Amino acid sequence: MSNQPISHKSDAKGIASWFPSAYTILFFLIIIVAALSWIIPAGQYDRVMSDSVGREIAVPGTYQTVDPNPQGFMDVMLAPVAGFYDPDSYAANAIDVSLFVLFLGGFLGVVNATKSIDTGIQTAMRRMKGREIWMIPLLMTLFAIGGTTYGMAEETLAFYALLIPVVLAADFDAITGVAIIMIGAGIGTLGSTINPFATVIASNAASIPFTDGMALRFIFLIGGLLISIAFVMRYAARVKADPSRSIVAAQREENRNIFLKNADGKDSAPVLTGTQKLILVLFFATFAVMIWGVSSQGWWMARMGALFFGMAIVIGLVARMGEKQLTTTFVDGAKDLLGVALVIGLARGIVVVMEQGLIADTILFSAAATLGALSNIAFINVMLWIEIAMSFLVPSSSGLAVLSMPILAPLGDFAGVNRDLVVTAYQSASGLVNLITPTSAVVIGGLAIGRISFDKWIAFIWPLLLILTLFISAGLSIAAIL
Repeated sequence: MSNQPISHKSDAKGIASWFPSAYTILFFLIIIVAALSWIIPAGQYDRVMSDSVGREIAVPGTYQTVDPNPQGFMDVMLAPVAGFYDPDSYAANAIDVSLFVLFLGGFLGVVNATKSIDTGIQTAMRRMKGREIWMIPLLMTLFAIGGTTYGMAEETLAFYALLIPVVLAADFDAITGVAIIMIGAGIGTLGSTINPFATVIASNAASIPFTDGMALRFIFLIGGLLISIAFVMRYAARVKADPSRSIVAAQREENRNIFLKNADGKDSAPVLTGTQKLILVLFFATFAVMIWGVSSQGWWMARMGALFFGMAIVIGLVARMGEKQLTTTFVDGAKDLLGVALVIGLARGIVVVMEQGLIADTILFSAAATLGALSNIAFINVMLWIEIAMSFLVPSSSGLAVLSMPILAPLGDFAGVNRDLVVTAYQSASGLVNLITPTSAVVIGGLAIGRISFDKWIAFIWPLLLILTLFISAGLSIAAIL
C-alpha cells in the first residue's frame, strides 16, 4: 500500500490537486486542538480498570473540572513525536503500531516481488476466456480477499490495463472493468476482517482485540460482496445486450481502439509456478497464524510484527532470493508504508494534545451527554454517519482509526454499545467513502486509466452505495440490540 500520488487525467483532477494531503490536514487539526485547549474548560473523569476492555475506562458520573493546561507552540511541535512516544517518560503511544506497519510493508514488498498475487489474478482472468460474465464474481471475490486481508488498494492500479481490454473484448464496457477491481477490493476493505490498516489499528486504538466483532464483519464482507457482484453482473449483462445503455456509450469505439489495439498479446499471460503457489499458501497462512496468535495467545503489535518479519524471510528463501535482493525488497516495501506510519503518529498526536490539554474528557463528557441519551440503534447509526463525514476529511483509513477511535470508542461504554461495534461502524464508513472520494489516488487513478470521468462513476455507483448503506445500517442496528 503506497500513499504516493500518481499522475492522471480526469474531470476530478482539480479536486484532487487542491485538496490538502492527510499530513497537512492532521497537523492543522493539531493546531486547532491546541487552540481549543485555551477555550474548552479542562476536566477529567475518574477511571477504573475494566476486565472486558482490558484497560482503564472513564466512570460515568465522575466528571469534574480541573486546573487548565493550555497547549502552546512547543506542545504543537512536539505533538507528532509525542504521537509515537511520550518524550518525557518514553512510554509508547503509537510507535508499536507504526513499527508493525513497517514490518508489514516489508512483508508485502517481498511477496509482491515474487509476482505471486499478480500472476494468480492474471491466471484466473485467462482461464475465464469465453465465460467472461463469470469472471465478474470470481475476480471480485479475489480482489475482496485482498481488501479484507491486507487492505489491497494502490496495488490494484496495475490490473486496470490488464482487465479492461478483456471486458471490452467480451462486449462489456470500461466501467465494468473498473467496477470489478475498484468495488471488489473496496468491499473487501469495507468488510475488513483482519486488515491491519483498518481493523487491527482501529481495534488497537479502541483498546480491544481485533478479533472482537469478527462475525459481523464477515457478514458485511460476504453480504456486501454478493450485493456488489449482483449489481455489476446486472449492469454488464445489460450493456452486452444493448451497448447504448452503457454509461460511457459515447466512448465505446474510442475505448475499443485504445484498449484493444494490443489485444493479440493477451493470451501470453503468465501461469502460476509451483513456487508461486507455495508462496500464496504461505501468504494466507501468515494471516491465519496472526488470528490464532491474537485470539488465543495474547499476541499484539510486537509479536505480529515479528511474525511478518519472519515470514518475509521464509518467503524470500522459498523464492530463492539472494541476501541483497531480500533485504533490498524488504526495505523498499517498508519504505512504501513509511507515509502510513507517519500518518498514524500525526493522528495520535492530536489525541495527545487533547489529553495533555485536559480537554479530551470534557469532549467525551459533552458527547456522552448527547449521544449517551440515544437508544442503542440511534447511537450506532449516528456513529456511522460521524465516521462517514470524517472519512471525507481524513481519507487515510489508518489515520482516521488512530484519530477517531480513542475518543469515539469509549462513548460506547456510556451508551451500552460494545466497542467492537464502534470499530465496525468506523471501517464500514471508511470503506463506503473510499469507493467515491475524489481525494484518493486509488479512485482517481483507476478512473483515469479506465477513461471514466468522476461524474459518470458517481452516476454508475450511487444506487449501489445506497443499497450498501442501508445494508450496513441494518446490520449495525440489529447488532446493537442483541
